[in-house]
Amino acid sequence: MILIKELLDSLQGAPGFSEPAFVEAHSSVEQVTSIRVNPFKRNTEGASIAELEQLPAETLSAVPWCANGYYLAERPSFTFDPLFHAGCYYVQEASSMFLEQVIKTCFPGHSTAPLKVLDLCAAPGGKATHLSALFPAGLVVANEVIGSRAGILVENAIRWGSENMMVTCNDPSVFRKLEGFFDLIVVDAPCSGSGMLRKDPEVMNEWSQAHVAHCSKRQRRILEDGWPALKEGGVLVYATCSYSKEENEDIADWLSTTLQAVPVSIPLHPEWGIVESISPLHNCNGYRFYPYNLKGEGLYIACFRKTSNSSEMAVPLKKMPPINRASVDILADAVADPAYWCFTEEQEAYRALPAAWSETINALKSVLHVKKAGVTLGKIIKKLLIPDHELAAGNLVSDRFQCLELGKAQAIEYLQKKNITVSTALNGWCLITYKGFRLGWAKILPNRINNYYPQRFRILKPSPPSL
Repeated sequence: MILIKELLDSLQGAPGFSEPAFVEAHSSVEQVTSIRVNPFKRNTEGASIAELEQLPAETLSAVPWCANGYYLAERPSFTFDPLFHAGCYYVQEASSMFLEQVIKTCFPGHSTAPLKVLDLCAAPGGKATHLSALFPAGLVVANEVIGSRAGILVENAIRWGSENMMVTCNDPSVFRKLEGFFDLIVVDAPCSGSGMLRKDPEVMNEWSQAHVAHCSKRQRRILEDGWPALKEGGVLVYATCSYSKEENEDIADWLSTTLQAVPVSIPLHPEWGIVESISPLHNCNGYRFYPYNLKGEGLYIACFRKTSNSSEMAVPLKKMPPINRASVDILADAVADPAYWCFTEEQEAYRALPAAWSETINALKSVLHVKKAGVTLGKIIKKLLIPDHELAAGNLVSDRFQCLELGKAQAIEYLQKKNITVSTALNGWCLITYKGFRLGWAKILPNRINNYYPQRFRILKPSPPSL
């Protein structure tokens, strides 16, 4: 890879920057592949994928700052791993998983705290799915302003089985209406992308100081729009995949100067190789990730607390419209813990929302453009549930449904939405599983099996000969 002199010159004096080490790291052919395991996915026997026996690599090593993060010895073909499609893990850059340390520092009781979280620039979903796992009792609003990217975010949320995540598609300025509403806001800001040069050399073709300046201006606008929605005492996490000081330490100083944001220090272990930086004007703590110091790509992350007095807008709770008792009984039979859920009908399909958040979600719909909320269970036709893929992909499905286990080659054919032929005595709606993990629905008829895997999720590539 040829690194332009303008980039190298611009990084001179950046905390922890070493030009020889930087050039050597970007000349290496080493590719670091990491995944974050889904702690809530369980197979038909109740075993969690986090137990690791099921993962696609023989050799794993832990990402030290993330409890469910792992490096793979080599990059497998995720496309042809059914466990990937089952949402058993998310392929995520290891440095980005440091978000977990920020959450553990600022919210010690995060695993049980019913907090409201906003991921303001959420696509494709790495940090949003991580947040949904870290705050299982909370509500995570995952927002993406670009419609096509919001669609990808919805798909990843469905695959992950995120039952406590709303996906929205709004300009950050819209969130000014939700003054003081969120306990935590994460801004993984659009940036010049220099931290991802090893993974995507094409970034070098777009990089320039002018682009850095443009990104810095855009980052300030996003932060200024999002800040009012953070409650007093709440936490803002700011991150970029850029090495440029203008997008990192300068933004931290701007947050302190303009918004009176107070920096929060995050404890580090020296062996992690993370560089702590201090901004020049206000001594704001920030954390830089360099690929020559650790196994991961370039990242900057900083954390701030809002201490300024601000009013908190009480979003008036809004009850879900009731549905008839017969439909409730049918839906309750489809989920494992009916008391946990609130059922609602929307666009001729029935959805399940966490009951504790249902009125809040319904109220937010009057403010935000919502792409996904809760889990679509399906349609009811002639007093029978026609199940939706989201029910299979989520973690709420009842164990009353029959399951048809497939081998790997058959599972791939199912995921390609091909016809599958299996000798079975089962009949009717059936969950298709691989190693006990749910892939989707099929309907078994006397002379064939109808494949109900969603068209938009199907594998388009032809199967490799090894299958």
